[in-house]
Amino acid sequence: MKSLLLLLCLFTLPCRAAEPQRFLLWPDGAPEAKGTTEDHQPTLDFYKPDAVPANGCAVVICPGGGYGGLAKDHEGIQPARFFNSLGITAYVLHYRLGGKGYQHPIPLQDAQRALRLARSRAAADGVDPTRIGIMGFSAGGHLAASTGTHHDAGNAAATDPVDRLASRPDFMILCYGVLSFDPAITHQGSVNNLLGDRRNDSALLDFLSNEKQVNATTPPTFLFHTTTDQAVPVANSLRFYEACQKNKVPVALHVFQEGKHGVGLAQNDPNLQIWPTLLQQWIEQNGWLKAR
Repeated sequence: MKSLLLLLCLFTLPCRAAEPQRFLLWPDGAPEAKGTTEDHQPTLDFYKPDAVPANGCAVVICPGGGYGGLAKDHEGIQPARFFNSLGITAYVLHYRLGGKGYQHPIPLQDAQRALRLARSRAAADGVDPTRIGIMGFSAGGHLAASTGTHHDAGNAAATDPVDRLASRPDFMILCYGVLSFDPAITHQGSVNNLLGDRRNDSALLDFLSNEKQVNATTPPTFLFHTTTDQAVPVANSLRFYEACQKNKVPVALHVFQEGKHGVGLAQNDPNLQIWPTLLQQWIEQNGWLKAR
């Protein structure tokens, strides 16, 4: 029996995925940080494909958690491993949170910096800097959508070379996202955590209602939601889809009849587990899986 267990261990060890590398977004300290611990210094975890060749595509993943926490496993690590299985490099973003005293615009600055940092590391990480997308779940979907609708070309005069690079993602994957701050359909907890005392500022609510910020420069978008989501109404995705259509942004929308909020890849839900395959087909359809 001991010999059998030893053999099983030997055979399973090589199959274990390598641990990710962790990069500080700002190696010399994040701007406006309130401390030096993980809660105050945002990071990117770098997941490199190891079972299949990397094809140059990459995705920055924003886990959800209502801007008060981070669902790091099922909305971070698991999607990263899924992308790795397709040859896609993944970066899981640990952004600063409203629940830790970091309100708008700090999380958005972290996400924008993550896109710039991924581009700056493109050669070292085997990534094509023109094929770097962003993915977000729930409140992380709001952050991802904010990055896709509030982007810039970089500051050519910046002393930090990372800040000279563009923050626009090349595509977006928004999963049951808090895409609007309209009180009629939003997730109020996310609004409260991100805005704090400014949660009733109507101009700011409009600015961060990302369906209102879609324009011709918004990246191609994949939307996933369920009709029975009780935390974030499906209207968030429907409105964003309509805005993309109006502005001629390539967009795919998949709304399932039933399903709770926060399912991640939904591998244990027979009704929803098809959605990552639909995502794979969309990525392939748009040419981001082709090696360059």
